[in-house]
Amino acid sequence: MNVTFLKAFNGDSIWVSFKNNESHKNILIDGGVGDTYKSTSNVKGELFNVIEQIRRDKQFVDLLVLTHFDDDHIGGVLRWLNKDKEASKLIKKVWFNSGKEIAKKFDIEENKDLDIEIIDGVDDFNTSARQGIKFEKYLRDNNLWEGKIIEQGAELDLFGLQFKILSPNNEKLDRLLKLYKKQKDYFTSGTKKDFNTLLKKFIDEENQPDFKFKEDTSVANGSSIAFIVEYADKNYLFLGDAHPSVVIEGLNKFGYNKFNVLNTEFMKVSHHGSMYNTNKELLEIVKTNNYVISSNATKHGLPNKRTIARIINNNSDAFIYFNYNLKDDIFSEQDWTDYPSFKSKMQNDF
Repeated sequence: MNVTFLKAFNGDSIWVSFKNNESHKNILIDGGVGDTYKSTSNVKGELFNVIEQIRRDKQFVDLLVLTHFDDDHIGGVLRWLNKDKEASKLIKKVWFNSGKEIAKKFDIEENKDLDIEIIDGVDDFNTSARQGIKFEKYLRDNNLWEGKIIEQGAELDLFGLQFKILSPNNEKLDRLLKLYKKQKDYFTSGTKKDFNTLLKKFIDEENQPDFKFKEDTSVANGSSIAFIVEYADKNYLFLGDAHPSVVIEGLNKFGYNKFNVLNTEFMKVSHHGSMYNTNKELLEIVKTNNYVISSNATKHGLPNKRTIARIINNNSDAFIYFNYNLKDDIFSEQDWTDYPSFKSKMQNDF
Protein backbone atom coordinates (compact mmCIF):
# COMPACT_ATOMS: atom_id res chain seq x y z
CA MET A 1 0.00 0.00 0.00
CA ASN A 2 1.18 3.52 -0.83
CA VAL A 3 -0.26 6.56 0.95
CA THR A 4 0.43 10.05 -0.42
CA PHE A 5 -0.45 13.22 1.45
CA LEU A 6 -0.94 15.69 -1.37
CA LYS A 7 0.10 19.33 -1.10
CA ALA A 8 -3.40 20.59 -0.36
CA PHE A 9 -2.45 24.06 0.93
CA ASN A 10 -4.17 24.44 4.32
CA GLY A 11 -6.35 21.37 3.69
CA ASP A 12 -6.35 17.58 3.42
CA SER A 13 -6.16 15.42 0.32
CA ILE A 14 -4.85 11.87 0.64
CA TRP A 15 -4.31 9.31 -2.12
CA VAL A 16 -4.21 5.65 -1.10
CA SER A 17 -3.18 3.13 -3.77
CA PHE A 18 -2.79 -0.62 -3.40
CA LYS A 19 -3.32 -3.99 -5.07
CA ASN A 20 -6.28 -6.27 -4.45
CA ASN A 21 -6.03 -9.64 -6.22
CA GLU A 22 -3.63 -8.14 -8.80
CA SER A 23 -6.07 -5.30 -9.48
CA HIS A 24 -4.91 -1.74 -8.75
CA LYS A 25 -7.23 0.20 -6.44
CA ASN A 26 -7.30 3.87 -5.50
CA ILE A 27 -8.92 5.66 -2.57
CA LEU A 28 -9.08 9.45 -2.44
CA ILE A 29 -9.73 10.96 0.99
CA ASP A 30 -10.81 14.60 0.55
CA GLY A 31 -9.64 17.06 -2.09
CA GLY A 32 -8.14 19.99 -0.23
CA VAL A 33 -9.03 23.54 -1.27
CA GLY A 34 -10.03 24.29 -4.86
CA ASP A 35 -6.45 25.06 -5.92
CA THR A 36 -5.41 21.52 -4.99
CA TYR A 37 -7.11 20.56 -8.26
CA LYS A 38 -6.59 23.71 -10.33
CA SER A 39 -6.28 27.39 -9.53
CA THR A 40 -8.51 30.12 -10.95
CA SER A 41 -5.54 31.07 -13.18
CA ASN A 42 -5.42 27.46 -14.44
CA VAL A 43 -2.35 26.29 -12.48
CA LYS A 44 -2.66 22.53 -12.03
CA GLY A 45 -2.38 21.19 -8.50
CA GLU A 46 -1.37 17.81 -7.13
CA LEU A 47 -4.94 16.52 -7.10
CA PHE A 48 -5.20 17.22 -10.83
CA ASN A 49 -1.97 15.29 -11.46
CA VAL A 50 -3.13 12.29 -9.39
CA ILE A 51 -6.47 12.13 -11.18
CA GLU A 52 -4.82 12.32 -14.59
CA GLN A 53 -2.34 9.60 -13.60
CA ILE A 54 -5.19 7.32 -12.51
CA ARG A 55 -6.91 8.03 -15.83
CA ARG A 56 -3.75 7.37 -17.89
CA ASP A 57 -3.23 4.07 -16.08
CA LYS A 58 -6.84 3.09 -16.95
CA GLN A 59 -7.68 2.81 -13.26
CA PHE A 60 -10.45 4.35 -11.17
CA VAL A 61 -11.06 6.28 -7.97
CA ASP A 62 -12.59 3.18 -6.42
CA LEU A 63 -13.60 5.07 -3.27
CA LEU A 64 -13.92 8.81 -2.74
CA VAL A 65 -14.25 9.76 0.94
CA LEU A 66 -15.48 13.26 1.76
CA THR A 67 -14.90 13.49 5.48
CA HIS A 68 -16.97 16.64 6.15
CA PHE A 69 -18.29 19.89 4.70
CA ASP A 70 -15.37 22.28 5.22
CA ASP A 71 -13.96 23.86 2.05
CA ASP A 72 -10.38 22.83 2.80
CA HIS A 73 -11.54 19.23 2.41
CA ILE A 74 -14.18 19.37 -0.35
CA GLY A 75 -13.13 22.41 -2.42
CA GLY A 76 -10.74 20.50 -4.68
CA VAL A 77 -13.29 17.76 -5.36
CA LEU A 78 -16.00 20.29 -6.26
CA ARG A 79 -13.64 22.10 -8.62
CA TRP A 80 -12.69 18.76 -10.21
CA LEU A 81 -16.33 17.85 -10.80
CA ASN A 82 -16.97 21.35 -12.14
CA LYS A 83 -14.05 21.35 -14.58
CA ASP A 84 -13.95 17.67 -15.62
CA LYS A 85 -17.16 16.54 -17.28
CA GLU A 86 -15.83 12.96 -17.40
CA ALA A 87 -15.16 12.80 -13.65
CA SER A 88 -18.22 10.66 -12.88
CA LYS A 89 -16.86 7.92 -15.16
CA LEU A 90 -13.69 7.74 -13.07
CA ILE A 91 -15.37 7.46 -9.66
CA LYS A 92 -16.81 4.14 -8.50
CA LYS A 93 -18.09 4.80 -4.98
CA VAL A 94 -18.48 7.75 -2.60
CA TRP A 95 -18.70 8.05 1.19
CA PHE A 96 -20.43 11.27 2.14
CA ASN A 97 -22.79 12.16 4.98
CA SER A 98 -25.33 14.43 3.32
CA GLY A 99 -27.60 16.81 5.21
CA LYS A 100 -30.64 15.23 3.59
CA GLU A 101 -29.73 11.73 4.79
CA ILE A 102 -28.86 12.95 8.29
CA ALA A 103 -32.27 14.69 8.42
CA LYS A 104 -33.93 11.42 7.44
CA LYS A 105 -31.99 9.57 10.13
CA PHE A 106 -33.23 11.89 12.88
CA ASP A 107 -36.61 12.57 11.23
CA ILE A 108 -36.20 16.34 11.51
CA GLU A 109 -36.08 19.27 9.09
CA GLU A 110 -33.18 19.63 6.69
CA ASN A 111 -30.50 22.30 7.15
CA LYS A 112 -30.24 24.09 3.79
CA ASP A 113 -26.72 25.27 4.65
CA LEU A 114 -25.66 21.65 4.18
CA ASP A 115 -26.66 21.70 0.50
CA ILE A 116 -23.55 21.64 -1.69
CA GLU A 117 -23.69 22.74 -5.32
CA ILE A 118 -21.38 22.09 -8.24
CA ILE A 119 -21.63 25.44 -10.02
CA ASP A 120 -20.62 25.27 -13.67
CA GLY A 121 -17.89 27.72 -14.60
CA VAL A 122 -17.56 29.15 -11.10
CA ASP A 123 -14.58 28.63 -8.82
CA ASP A 124 -15.70 30.27 -5.59
CA PHE A 125 -18.36 27.90 -4.32
CA ASN A 126 -19.03 29.87 -1.15
CA THR A 127 -19.99 33.29 -2.50
CA SER A 128 -21.45 32.59 -5.93
CA ALA A 129 -25.17 33.01 -6.39
CA ARG A 130 -25.26 31.19 -9.72
CA GLN A 131 -27.42 28.11 -10.03
CA GLY A 132 -25.73 24.73 -10.02
CA ILE A 133 -26.47 21.06 -9.65
CA LYS A 134 -26.83 19.76 -6.11
CA PHE A 135 -23.85 17.59 -5.19
CA GLU A 136 -26.14 14.90 -3.79
CA LYS A 137 -28.14 14.83 -7.05
CA TYR A 138 -24.90 14.54 -9.02
CA LEU A 139 -23.90 11.50 -6.95
CA ARG A 140 -27.29 9.83 -7.29
CA ASP A 141 -27.68 10.57 -11.01
CA ASN A 142 -24.32 8.95 -11.66
CA ASN A 143 -24.92 5.96 -9.33
CA LEU A 144 -21.92 6.86 -7.19
CA TRP A 145 -23.56 6.90 -3.79
CA GLU A 146 -25.87 4.66 -1.79
CA GLY A 147 -27.08 7.40 0.54
CA LYS A 148 -25.73 5.48 3.50
CA ILE A 149 -24.59 7.32 6.63
CA ILE A 150 -20.97 6.51 7.57
CA GLU A 151 -20.92 6.57 11.36
CA GLN A 152 -19.11 5.41 14.46
CA GLY A 153 -19.03 1.69 15.15
CA ALA A 154 -19.49 0.52 11.56
CA GLU A 155 -17.13 -2.15 10.19
CA LEU A 156 -16.92 -2.16 6.42
CA ASP A 157 -15.00 -4.46 4.07
CA LEU A 158 -13.95 -3.12 0.67
CA PHE A 159 -11.28 -4.29 -1.80
CA GLY A 160 -9.64 -6.51 0.81
CA LEU A 161 -9.46 -3.63 3.31
CA GLN A 162 -11.22 -3.50 6.66
CA PHE A 163 -12.51 -0.10 7.77
CA LYS A 164 -13.44 0.63 11.39
CA ILE A 165 -15.34 3.91 11.62
CA LEU A 166 -14.45 5.99 14.69
CA SER A 167 -16.31 9.23 13.95
CA PRO A 168 -18.86 10.79 13.73
CA ASN A 169 -21.29 9.66 16.42
CA ASN A 170 -25.01 10.45 16.63
CA GLU A 171 -24.49 13.51 18.82
CA LYS A 172 -22.13 15.17 16.32
CA LEU A 173 -24.40 14.38 13.35
CA ASP A 174 -27.35 15.86 15.22
CA ARG A 175 -25.36 19.02 16.04
CA LEU A 176 -24.28 19.33 12.40
CA LEU A 177 -27.88 19.24 11.23
CA LYS A 178 -29.08 21.76 13.81
CA LEU A 179 -26.15 24.17 14.06
CA TYR A 180 -24.07 24.11 10.85
CA LYS A 181 -23.65 27.42 9.04
CA LYS A 182 -21.77 27.92 5.79
CA GLN A 183 -18.30 29.32 6.28
CA LYS A 184 -18.07 33.09 5.91
CA ASP A 185 -14.33 33.55 6.41
CA TYR A 186 -12.87 30.95 4.08
CA PHE A 187 -10.17 33.24 2.68
CA THR A 188 -9.36 35.14 5.86
CA SER A 189 -6.40 34.53 8.12
CA GLY A 190 -6.77 32.84 11.45
CA THR A 191 -4.98 32.75 14.79
CA LYS A 192 -1.28 33.50 15.18
CA LYS A 193 1.39 30.85 14.90
CA ASP A 194 2.97 29.58 18.12
CA PHE A 195 6.23 28.45 16.49
CA ASN A 196 8.42 30.80 18.56
CA THR A 197 7.54 29.08 21.84
CA LEU A 198 9.92 26.33 22.92
CA LEU A 199 8.70 22.75 23.09
CA LYS A 200 9.89 22.63 26.69
CA LYS A 201 7.65 25.53 27.70
CA PHE A 202 4.58 23.80 26.29
CA ILE A 203 5.52 20.46 27.86
CA ASP A 204 6.18 22.02 31.26
CA GLU A 205 2.78 23.74 31.12
CA GLU A 206 0.96 20.56 30.16
CA ASN A 207 2.65 18.53 32.89
CA GLN A 208 1.14 20.80 35.55
CA PRO A 209 -1.70 19.14 37.51
CA ASP A 210 -4.06 22.04 36.80
CA PHE A 211 -3.61 21.94 32.99
CA LYS A 212 -6.94 21.47 31.23
CA PHE A 213 -7.32 20.43 27.60
CA LYS A 214 -9.82 22.41 25.51
CA GLU A 215 -11.54 20.50 22.71
CA ASP A 216 -12.46 21.81 19.28
CA THR A 217 -16.02 23.17 19.18
CA SER A 218 -16.42 23.30 15.37
CA VAL A 219 -19.71 21.68 14.37
CA ALA A 220 -18.34 20.67 10.95
CA ASN A 221 -15.18 19.14 12.40
CA GLY A 222 -17.23 17.19 14.91
CA SER A 223 -19.02 15.49 12.01
CA SER A 224 -15.77 14.46 10.32
CA ILE A 225 -15.44 10.86 9.19
CA ALA A 226 -12.43 9.22 10.89
CA PHE A 227 -11.40 5.58 10.59
CA ILE A 228 -8.86 2.82 10.90
CA VAL A 229 -7.85 0.97 7.73
CA GLU A 230 -6.48 -2.54 8.11
CA TYR A 231 -4.46 -3.93 5.19
CA ALA A 232 -2.11 -6.93 5.22
CA ASP A 233 -2.24 -7.12 9.05
CA LYS A 234 -1.24 -3.47 9.42
CA ASN A 235 -3.34 -0.55 10.64
CA TYR A 236 -3.44 3.01 9.31
CA LEU A 237 -5.24 5.78 11.21
CA PHE A 238 -6.98 8.60 9.31
CA LEU A 239 -8.57 11.18 11.62
CA GLY A 240 -9.78 13.91 9.26
CA ASP A 241 -10.68 16.87 11.49
CA ALA A 242 -12.47 14.72 14.09
CA HIS A 243 -12.86 15.62 17.76
CA PRO A 244 -10.63 13.56 20.08
CA SER A 245 -13.42 12.65 22.50
CA VAL A 246 -15.38 11.07 19.63
CA VAL A 247 -12.30 9.25 18.29
CA ILE A 248 -11.58 7.87 21.78
CA GLU A 249 -15.20 6.77 22.12
CA GLY A 250 -14.92 5.02 18.74
CA LEU A 251 -11.65 3.33 19.68
CA ASN A 252 -13.22 2.14 22.93
CA LYS A 253 -16.11 0.61 20.99
CA PHE A 254 -13.60 -1.48 19.06
CA GLY A 255 -11.89 -2.58 22.29
CA TYR A 256 -8.96 -0.16 22.23
CA ASN A 257 -7.86 1.74 25.34
CA LYS A 258 -4.59 2.62 27.07
CA PHE A 259 -4.32 -0.97 28.32
CA ASN A 260 -5.06 -2.44 24.88
CA VAL A 261 -3.54 0.08 22.47
CA LEU A 262 -4.07 0.42 18.74
CA ASN A 263 -0.80 -0.34 16.95
CA THR A 264 -0.75 1.65 13.72
CA GLU A 265 1.77 2.42 11.00
CA PHE A 266 0.99 6.12 11.29
CA MET A 267 -1.51 8.56 12.71
CA LYS A 268 -2.84 11.29 10.40
CA VAL A 269 -3.07 13.97 13.06
CA SER A 270 -6.53 15.53 13.24
CA HIS A 271 -7.34 19.03 11.97
CA HIS A 272 -3.92 19.92 10.56
CA GLY A 273 -2.27 19.64 13.97
CA SER A 274 -4.69 21.83 15.92
CA MET A 275 -4.12 21.83 19.68
CA TYR A 276 -7.86 21.33 20.15
CA ASN A 277 -8.02 18.01 18.27
CA THR A 278 -5.27 15.87 19.84
CA ASN A 279 -5.14 15.19 23.57
CA LYS A 280 -3.10 13.10 25.96
CA GLU A 281 -5.82 10.46 26.32
CA LEU A 282 -5.93 9.83 22.58
CA LEU A 283 -2.14 9.65 22.29
CA GLU A 284 -2.04 7.06 25.08
CA ILE A 285 -4.35 4.74 23.11
CA VAL A 286 -2.59 5.06 19.73
CA LYS A 287 0.82 3.38 19.56
CA THR A 288 2.97 4.60 16.68
CA ASN A 289 6.16 6.54 16.10
CA ASN A 290 4.86 8.23 12.95
CA TYR A 291 2.63 11.32 13.08
CA VAL A 292 1.62 13.02 9.83
CA ILE A 293 0.44 16.64 9.65
CA SER A 294 -1.16 18.10 6.52
CA SER A 295 -0.83 21.90 6.41
CA ASN A 296 1.16 24.64 4.71
CA ALA A 297 0.89 26.81 7.85
CA THR A 298 -0.92 29.67 6.09
CA LYS A 299 -4.28 29.55 7.88
CA HIS A 300 -5.56 29.50 11.46
CA GLY A 301 -1.99 29.26 12.77
CA LEU A 302 -1.95 25.52 12.02
CA PRO A 303 -0.19 23.34 12.83
CA ASN A 304 0.06 24.28 16.50
CA LYS A 305 3.49 23.63 17.97
CA ARG A 306 1.69 22.86 21.23
CA THR A 307 0.19 19.77 19.57
CA ILE A 308 3.62 18.59 18.51
CA ALA A 309 4.93 19.18 22.03
CA ARG A 310 2.03 17.09 23.34
CA ILE A 311 2.98 14.26 20.97
CA ILE A 312 6.66 14.40 21.98
CA ASN A 313 5.72 14.51 25.66
CA ASN A 314 3.82 11.27 25.13
CA ASN A 315 6.42 9.66 22.84
CA SER A 316 9.99 10.97 22.96
CA ASP A 317 10.85 8.92 19.85
CA ALA A 318 8.08 10.50 17.76
CA PHE A 319 8.76 11.16 14.08
CA ILE A 320 6.79 14.23 12.93
CA TYR A 321 6.12 14.32 9.18
CA PHE A 322 4.89 17.37 7.28
CA ASN A 323 3.67 17.48 3.69
CA TYR A 324 5.23 20.95 3.40
CA ASN A 325 8.70 22.05 4.43
CA LEU A 326 7.89 23.38 7.91
CA LYS A 327 10.51 21.69 10.08
CA ASP A 328 12.97 24.58 10.16
CA ASP A 329 10.18 27.11 10.73
CA ILE A 330 8.73 25.25 13.71
CA PHE A 331 11.71 23.84 15.62
CA SER A 332 14.59 25.80 17.12
CA GLU A 333 18.09 24.62 17.95
CA GLN A 334 17.04 24.65 21.60
CA ASP A 335 14.14 22.29 20.82
CA TRP A 336 16.57 19.74 19.37
CA THR A 337 18.87 20.16 22.38
CA ASP A 338 16.02 19.74 24.86
CA TYR A 339 14.48 16.73 23.07
CA PRO A 340 17.19 14.98 21.03
CA SER A 341 15.24 11.75 20.40
CA PHE A 342 12.39 13.03 18.24
CA LYS A 343 12.77 13.48 14.47
CA SER A 344 11.02 15.48 11.80
CA LYS A 345 11.07 15.97 8.04
CA MET A 346 8.95 16.78 5.03
CA GLN A 347 7.61 13.57 3.48
CA ASN A 348 4.53 12.99 1.36
CA ASP A 349 4.70 9.27 0.56
CA PHE A 350 4.41 6.34 2.96
